[in-house]
Amino acid sequence: LRHLNPDTAPTLAALPTAQIGFNYLGRTPAAAAGQADEPQDWAPLGSGGGGADTPIPVMHALEAMGIVHDLPEGPRLTLSLAWPERVLDEAAVRELVDGWAAMLTGIATHTSAAVSGGHTPSDFPLIALGQGHVEELEAATPGLAEVLPVTPLQEGLLFHALFDESDTDVYVEQMILGLEGPLDVQALRASWQRLLDRHAPLRAGFRQLDGLGDPVQVIVEHADMPWQEEDLSRLAEDAAWAESDRLGIAARAQRFDLAAPPLLRILLVKLAPDRYRMMMTLHHILLDGWSLPILMQELWTAYEAGGSTAGLPEITPYRNYLEWLGRQDKEAAREAWRQELAGADEPTLVAPVERDAAAVVTEEVTGAASAELSEALDDLTRAHGVTLNTVVQAAWALVVGKLTGRRDVVFGAAVAGRPLDVPGMESMLGFFINTVPVRVEFDPAHTVAEMLSELQSRQSALMDYQYLGLSEVQRLAGPGATFDTLMAFENFPAGAHEQSPGADEGQADGPSGLRVVEAGGRESTNYPLGLVAGPVGGLTMRLSYRPDVFDAAEAQELMRWLLRVLEGMAADPQGRVGRLG
Repeated sequence: LRHLNPDTAPTLAALPTAQIGFNYLGRTPAAAAGQADEPQDWAPLGSGGGGADTPIPVMHALEAMGIVHDLPEGPRLTLSLAWPERVLDEAAVRELVDGWAAMLTGIATHTSAAVSGGHTPSDFPLIALGQGHVEELEAATPGLAEVLPVTPLQEGLLFHALFDESDTDVYVEQMILGLEGPLDVQALRASWQRLLDRHAPLRAGFRQLDGLGDPVQVIVEHADMPWQEEDLSRLAEDAAWAESDRLGIAARAQRFDLAAPPLLRILLVKLAPDRYRMMMTLHHILLDGWSLPILMQELWTAYEAGGSTAGLPEITPYRNYLEWLGRQDKEAAREAWRQELAGADEPTLVAPVERDAAAVVTEEVTGAASAELSEALDDLTRAHGVTLNTVVQAAWALVVGKLTGRRDVVFGAAVAGRPLDVPGMESMLGFFINTVPVRVEFDPAHTVAEMLSELQSRQSALMDYQYLGLSEVQRLAGPGATFDTLMAFENFPAGAHEQSPGADEGQADGPSGLRVVEAGGRESTNYPLGLVAGPVGGLTMRLSYRPDVFDAAEAQELMRWLLRVLEGMAADPQGRVGRLG
């Protein structure tokens, strides 16, 4: 073929045609069982027509054809080569068709073998992996389905988890629901398993690979939901409750191996006939708070369907968000944070730097605005065009300023991180939140209204850049971006307060006659102080504190400070900041 003169092509049709080929007959039993060295799958058609009644003139030096015939005994593949018989030698063409048949046989044999297959770097386009990395992940992760990047805050949580694997992992959280009614335990367990099958982020593990700067999350094709049942109905009510608490605390204390999904488990405790406590323990690296009500809504929908998720809407893949994250203008974000933190030269720290760095489970105190204060805060936000989040941030900044003796303070804020330009973002499960610095400069001579307006303006300008990792922001801005207090304003979808960790107890209708009589949880952070505020049913707040830094009385006093500042801001927005007690 290499030596055929192209100028002869127009004359090929005038030459007599020869044809040779093979019929694919299906594998012999011996070959299918791997007992034959050479599977006899192909039967020669012969030459000089190759099964065709009349040779068809050809227009090329070689024409290849594959035809599948659906026969009663099954499909039959016919391979044939046709050529002008005075142009090519039959022996050479037979070698070609033999090779073609052998190659197809080899491919089929390879793909049917148990050890065949595998991934290449092109299967994981969001990560710059080498083939060695891929093979390392395949060996370490049976059933590997996907490899994805981690978000900036996931990387931080992974660092904390791996820093001292013998210590307490403070980011293991627990959600607790009390249920009353005729619970179908098998349907509940099946529902949890179906949710695990449905959502890839729930089947994620996290690994750091040699030679790869950033960690990765690996998604497995299938995982079994860890499930534990305990029957305490033989005990007295108080004893059953106390023992269920002990079991829940023990489940939370058990560390997860972050490389071995799933990083969640379910404990179902039967307290009495038709009374249960369901405890979901998970690592925070999997899900943010916004995802929890979505997860619970899907759980009860599946439960009512007998443990089936068939009726749930199609999911939006979490990888869509990670793809969006990879497209962002990182340099524009870096410049925005440089400008925001310019001139902030010293860390804002409420605890001694030399304190014990070991992980400590935080404790918490709660507070709530009175109905009168909640109404006054609503009036304040409407009159001055600011959000309740901005008002609480300003009040928190003043408390932090009091603790540190500073008028230019920086604290961390947990932001939702769900971009509006990613379709389906509001109903996606996964980890989207990020921690970013909030800088508040307050002049005692300015009015409260001026302080709020300036703070909201600065935060609005940074909203498009809240995806940048905290470690990178701190590297760019220097020591002024360092802080040890955190604030989160939880404005989740409707119903979230009934399922989120730390929520107040209450009663609500559950699926199929069940009632939710308890909704709470156990969570912690590594910060000495952390404030969580929410607007549902009036402003409520939880202040977490490290007991090795603050005691309960001090934490209660800080909560009182915060409420007094909010009262002063709402009472006189035109008053001077310096006059807030």
